[in-house]
Amino acid sequence: MKKRIAAIERNTRETQIRMDFGLDGNGETARISTGIPFFDHMLSLFAVHGFFDLVVEAKGDLEIDSHHTVEDLGLVLGDAIRTALGDRKGVRRYGHAVTPMDEALGTVTLDLSNRPFLVFNVPPSLVQSGNSLTCLAKEFFRAVSTRGGISLHINVAYGENEHHIIESIFKSMGRALNEASGLDSRISDVRSFKGTL
Repeated sequence: MKKRIAAIERNTRETQIRMDFGLDGNGETARISTGIPFFDHMLSLFAVHGFFDLVVEAKGDLEIDSHHTVEDLGLVLGDAIRTALGDRKGVRRYGHAVTPMDEALGTVTLDLSNRPFLVFNVPPSLVQSGNSLTCLAKEFFRAVSTRGGISLHINVAYGENEHHIIESIFKSMGRALNEASGLDSRISDVRSFKGTL
């Protein structure tokens, strides 16, 4: 089987990012350095629970805020997913995961459809403007969806602690992507009645 891996670099005036990503890993190779400890932790959880190999080195204009770095990390991860998937032949295409994290319950449902779309529903008390963790997470997943060609539905039914809520999302994202990107011997082409994605 051809290795489903990607090595992506993005260099701008705001960020310099390098990522190595493997869909068919074991979740044990997660070396993340973004300058944002919380997102290092979230990306590590994504990799571990998705059984992905992930190495990230990122430098950004954190003296301004975290927005550019987090958004660009999403763009790079989306590019890596798209590259590793290749022509998407043989993949299950759909993935769904529900993950509890203490009082929070996060659900991710996705379709590797090549038609990007993001639904992001979290408890209203967390929707803030600016540089909150929730807003950064939404920008991250919008970028992943757009560049990865993923219809991505994120729903958190309930939760109080912002860390727990976002952690439940990242864990669910890893699990759902692992399911959707998994190969099925019954699928010889792409899983679409139209014959293309």
